[in-house]
Amino acid sequence: MGPKRELKFALESFWEGKSSADDLQKVAADLRASIWKQMTDAGIKYIPSNTFSYYDQMLDTTAMLGAVPPRYGLNNGEIEFDTYFSMARGNASVPAMEMTKWFDTNYHFIVPELGPDVNFTYASHKAVNEYKEAKALGVDTVPVLIGPVSYLVLSKPAKGVDKSFCLLSLLPKVLAIYKEVVADLKEAGASWVQFDEPIFVLDLDSQTLQAFSTAYAELESTLSGLNVLIETYFADITAEAYQTLTALNGVTAFGFDLVRGTKTLDLIKGGFPSGKYMFAGVVDGRNIWANNLAASLDTLNSLEGIVGKDKLVVSTSCSLLHTAVDLVNETKLDNEIKSWLAFAAQKIVEVNALAKALSGQKDEAFFSSNAAAQASRKSSPRVTNEAVQKAAAALKGSDHRRATNVSARLDAQQKKFNLPILPTTTIGSFPQTVELRRVRREYKANKISEEEYVSSIKEEIRKVVELQENLDIDVLVHGEPERNDMVEYFGEQLSGFAFTVNGWVQSYGSRCVKPPIIYGDVSRPKPMTVFWSSTAQSMTKRPMKGMLTGPVTILNWSFVRNDQPRSETTYQIALAIKDEVEDLEKAGITVIQIDEAALREGLPLRKSEQANYLDWAVHSFRITNIGVQDTTQIHTHMCYSNFNDIIHSIIDMDADVITIENSRSDEKLLSVFRDGVKYGAGIGPGVYDIHSPRIPPTDEIADRINKMLAVLEKNILWVNPDCGLKTRKYPEVNPALTNMVAATKLIRNQLASGK
Repeated sequence: MGPKRELKFALESFWEGKSSADDLQKVAADLRASIWKQMTDAGIKYIPSNTFSYYDQMLDTTAMLGAVPPRYGLNNGEIEFDTYFSMARGNASVPAMEMTKWFDTNYHFIVPELGPDVNFTYASHKAVNEYKEAKALGVDTVPVLIGPVSYLVLSKPAKGVDKSFCLLSLLPKVLAIYKEVVADLKEAGASWVQFDEPIFVLDLDSQTLQAFSTAYAELESTLSGLNVLIETYFADITAEAYQTLTALNGVTAFGFDLVRGTKTLDLIKGGFPSGKYMFAGVVDGRNIWANNLAASLDTLNSLEGIVGKDKLVVSTSCSLLHTAVDLVNETKLDNEIKSWLAFAAQKIVEVNALAKALSGQKDEAFFSSNAAAQASRKSSPRVTNEAVQKAAAALKGSDHRRATNVSARLDAQQKKFNLPILPTTTIGSFPQTVELRRVRREYKANKISEEEYVSSIKEEIRKVVELQENLDIDVLVHGEPERNDMVEYFGEQLSGFAFTVNGWVQSYGSRCVKPPIIYGDVSRPKPMTVFWSSTAQSMTKRPMKGMLTGPVTILNWSFVRNDQPRSETTYQIALAIKDEVEDLEKAGITVIQIDEAALREGLPLRKSEQANYLDWAVHSFRITNIGVQDTTQIHTHMCYSNFNDIIHSIIDMDADVITIENSRSDEKLLSVFRDGVKYGAGIGPGVYDIHSPRIPPTDEIADRINKMLAVLEKNILWVNPDCGLKTRKYPEVNPALTNMVAATKLIRNQLASGK
């Protein structure tokens, strides 16, 4: 994205027709050149290329393989921007491809749609072009490709293809294209190539493990003469996977995440293939804490005796896509907290410092400064709040469930609200206009008074309330005009959080988030949302949702302290949100949404660790609303993940209503209910994709509602978009919501007439 989100602004300008493709490509080339130079200057030996993307690296791989779904038109030759961005975002006539979370991160990838009839062709030469581009600048890079097995396993059968279709059966066709790409890279002068095969860290069956052996045996002759690195990341790998990986033909080097995969060290100590390189991921690529250099050096020294001095390469644990760019751009963080941190630019300096120390050129001053920062963080009184720790510890003795079951609560709520069948609502946010952002920016910079700011925000809320009433939406939201981000907004009002100015991280496409930093114990000094929610409720007689972000989502979308278990931090946040829920209820807000959009993404990648996570994550959610009346309706929302495998944990959250992404993933969620899962609470599977500018027609939405009614009872079904409307514009939102309400009324009429 660039240190100041340069690519984001260039992309959005291009999408809006305000700049040309040449303008966009110039920004992109400047960013790539800058990053390669930065790594060269930091002393990095193995500098990656083909890690830049205009939208997503999995989508780049789909383009490279020419695997364009037919709805985007015939693919003849090189994939152009029009086709590429239509696949990512949809266009006026066709929807986008599915988007879902990349493993357990907040990054989203575009899911390939494959089947037996896909005509794979070498349709994007991006990898070789970027290698040549770097070489022309005097930088010899390691081109990075998503590995063929991971690509296929992370794909899905295209619409109309049997769901049981074996995606790995496409391996021979895909490998034919990979051979062409590798041959091009060799001809261009590459001496190394990196294949990212992150699915190695999942629980793999024997068929998938065999696919790795088959794939790299098939590629071996093409790869001859190249150094080949296979990278794994995000978790430990099993003994079987380790055995398969280290026995692969034609592979020169293996990369491991030794931050989240500490058990992998035991496998390495049990045996590592002679003469092979190891890329040891000891610098955390997913957090912002300064590396404990002394501890990392101890790990590297222990590996050196196994791997050999000349074969051990110091590395980050994964791509630096998942961390902030450069600490030098943080002018408002205080010096103490700043000394505890390292962003991407600092992490490559840490990598080089460790490599030099390993080779006998230790920078004593750098290591000493690092040790002092580690000690400062450990002893700082800002980190610990004994009262908070005691309150969180006391939670472990109870299950924290509301006394009345959900069906009885829904009956009590219906008597109070008298909602129609298929009640309509939205997820929370409304478009953040240029004017609205200007008001918030000027208030933050003290350019307008608090009185002017409050007046402007109230006026925006009034517009949003009137719009929803005119559209005849049943349960309203205030639109969140006062909020910059659904996590940052709360973090700014909780103790134990720090904030960056430019600590942006890509979430998907041009969308970036600025995760707060949780450095200490968390508590709530005062109410955070009561004023705005009460103000909004005073403007309407319809129910107004109080909008909160849940404890697990605040955790998973923050840079979290690494000096205590994540569960402890979550319990602390849960107590703070519990206080807010009870204050909202006292203020007369009786529909309260506690979003847990990121519940699924925190799920450990290994099945053996998942039950423990789900236990404390779901418990934390229940803590937030244990104290409310039966007539107070608790909603939650989840988006853009695979939920089917955790549906029983979602039910165990015991929310009164859950709204959940459904439309962009081809209504995959509904298959759970077709398979017999009984759901008794209110549920609103999304009826249209808000991440695309496309406006869904009324009949399409009506068709979706009918599909839902085929598997869900009409008295529990809600109608809503997939997600919040923050990133859309009003000319898109108004007609889309108009069509949503019209479709709902159409189905209500059909139900009333018995059709």
